[in-house]
Amino acid sequence: MELTTPVVRSEHIYRVYWLYWRILGLECDFPLRHLLDFLITTFVTIWYPIHLIMGLFLERTLGDVCKGIPITAACFFCSFKFICFRLKLAEIKNIEDLFKELDQRAVSEEERQFFDQNTRREANFVWKSFIWAYGLSNLSAIASVLFGGGHKLLYPAWFPYNVQSSELIFWLSVIYQIAGVSLAILQNLANDSYPPMTFCVVAGHVRLLAMRLSRIGQDQKATKVVIARQLIESIEDHRKLMKIVELLRSTMNISQLGQFVSSGINISITLVNILFFADNNLQVTYYGVYFVSMVLELFPLCYYGTLISIEMNRLTYAIYSSNWLGMDRGYCRTLLIFMQLTLSEVQIKAGGMIGIGMNAFFATVRLAYSFFTLAMSLR
Repeated sequence: MELTTPVVRSEHIYRVYWLYWRILGLECDFPLRHLLDFLITTFVTIWYPIHLIMGLFLERTLGDVCKGIPITAACFFCSFKFICFRLKLAEIKNIEDLFKELDQRAVSEEERQFFDQNTRREANFVWKSFIWAYGLSNLSAIASVLFGGGHKLLYPAWFPYNVQSSELIFWLSVIYQIAGVSLAILQNLANDSYPPMTFCVVAGHVRLLAMRLSRIGQDQKATKVVIARQLIESIEDHRKLMKIVELLRSTMNISQLGQFVSSGINISITLVNILFFADNNLQVTYYGVYFVSMVLELFPLCYYGTLISIEMNRLTYAIYSSNWLGMDRGYCRTLLIFMQLTLSEVQIKAGGMIGIGMNAFFATVRLAYSFFTLAMSLR
């Protein structure tokens, strides 16, 4: 029977992700890539958060400091996460290679249909939603400067010269800030889209493994040798999935700790800015979009982190659902050992402390809400 659903190709989900890196001068082979990488690293990854941090110390009012904290924290942790992921690119490529091997195991119509209609569609929705959220946040920030009145920079910052000395110098400074934050957003797209997108693919492959496990022994024509081989192949698939989980723990250990700290700071301070320091409707719109962006970058990560744990927990029942009656003692012993291995909880933690899941998301939201109610009482 000819299969009508497209074959499983996890690497297709990552085409836009690797495009981000190529635009930033990495993972490409054009002649000026090293110069582009040097310029972006120097003037965006390193200098951009520094000039924002120094700008905060020059502010004279609490309102101006609070207005500058969200973007300063976002840019600082953006650079922090980007450096972390850059150092882990080899492990990211290893994960993708393991996905390719698992893709080849999805041969049934049921598996391909599930991956195409669920995993692939959801993963693509994740990176597209990040583009929309970050793009709108950037546009609203630019609009607040261009149409908000006054002669102000995009963000409070320090420059080694007088920004207001002439119109040319002022607008060159604004252009630098716009270009810098746009490239920082591109870095953040690479930082923030990869974890939930990869968690989604992992959860999808765990579900495909559960489908294969539950089908073992159901074909009456299959011999015991064939059934035993199917079990061994499924155990190997599980080993590859656990290897991916270990690589993800190494890749995201430090970077996602920065993600939670950044989100907690930004969500709380953005609410304060909306309540106390937004001067006009454009600024309210900007902080509102920015707040949604901060929530958006955290929710998919936590959702799919929880989904991985749920799908892993279902493997034990999937093994038991296979047709093991009538098999020899050695097969049943292997089956029991495999079931025991799948009973252990699988969770990826940020900084070795914070479990990446919905509990962490709700804890962050509760923290922001507590900060919000405190601010309301002081208003």
